Amino acid sequence: MAWLTATYLIESTPESIEERAEALAIEQSVECPLEAVRDPRIRDEIVARVAAIEPAGRDRFRVDVQIAVETTGGETAQLINMIFGNCSLWENVQLVGLELPPAMLAQFPGPRHGIAGIRALLAAPHRPLTSAAMKPQGMRVPAIAAMCRTFAFAGVDVIKDDHGIADQTYSPFAERVAACQAAVAEAVMATGKPSFYAPHLIGMPRVLREHARIAREAGVRVVLVAPMVVGLPAFRELVDDFPEFVFLAHPSFGGAARIAPPLLFGRIFRLLGADAPVFVNYGGRFAYPQDECGALAAAARAPWGELRPALPVPAGGMRLDRVDELIAFYGPDTMLLIGGNLLLAEGDALAARAREFVLEVERVGSQASA
Repeated sequence: MAWLTATYLIESTPESIEERAEALAIEQSVECPLEAVRDPRIRDEIVARVAAIEPAGRDRFRVDVQIAVETTGGETAQLINMIFGNCSLWENVQLVGLELPPAMLAQFPGPRHGIAGIRALLAAPHRPLTSAAMKPQGMRVPAIAAMCRTFAFAGVDVIKDDHGIADQTYSPFAERVAACQAAVAEAVMATGKPSFYAPHLIGMPRVLREHARIAREAGVRVVLVAPMVVGLPAFRELVDDFPEFVFLAHPSFGGAARIAPPLLFGRIFRLLGADAPVFVNYGGRFAYPQDECGALAAAARAPWGELRPALPVPAGGMRLDRVDELIAFYGPDTMLLIGGNLLLAEGDALAARAREFVLEVERVGSQASA
């Protein structure tokens, strides 16, 4: 029998933790009283097992539970169901770790491009990378395309839709993609520097596929998807169906479940094919601690079977005056994403500010590699 290991952080008194851990194992496997399981095969091969319990602070414990691989059915949704289905409803339980046996891990191709593929696409083998988000939502297509053109002429590597931009009446998807692709192509032709527009793919599975087809026919190479919004299985299927795309994975709705961010964004998103997971950076407008951000970036890049490493993309309240600090913290295999802070300027000033961002990242990156 093959077993995967899911790790949980459980709040409990020392006197109750063994009972709590056993209850979780039952809940995540047979979901009925163990006394009701009379078939020896089910007891031996299906019932999950508590493998380890370790203290993790006052009235907190790390619990390793071995879950039968067979119960996942080799399917993405069922894997998530088996590791964090019913127990996600318990307020004092957090999923913090996941280890898959080699044969199961090999069923997930992970990022199709990863760090090396993104660097090759951008002809940037060593330096940190740059990204900018087009905001605010509500702009019409000509305004979005003009902003995209400005960022591309400034040398920004990846220019993405804000995740609130979808297929609204003021910004129809097909029209926006055509206009932004043309704007970026104009800039690349003029400057000779690679730059890519990343449209936001969102909607039901049939809409995702149709919009992905439109984007591919327009020449798009990078797309933005929020896996938790569209659904992890739908995201995995999109990656399988459009392997030519570099997938930026947005964290929206990622805080709605009690899954540790380094595991969700750094490992699960990567497992399902995210080339570059976007996450909220410490010191911004979200309350992620610095050590958690570091752990997330490490999880995205760390060796994991044959999966390619993914490129961490810290975002959320990023500022130009922090470029030096953030590159020192995350290292060169990082893409810094700045949105609103660039938009404090407009017109020619926006172009100058975007160019300042690009040059500062290149300067700091070159010093770090010297």
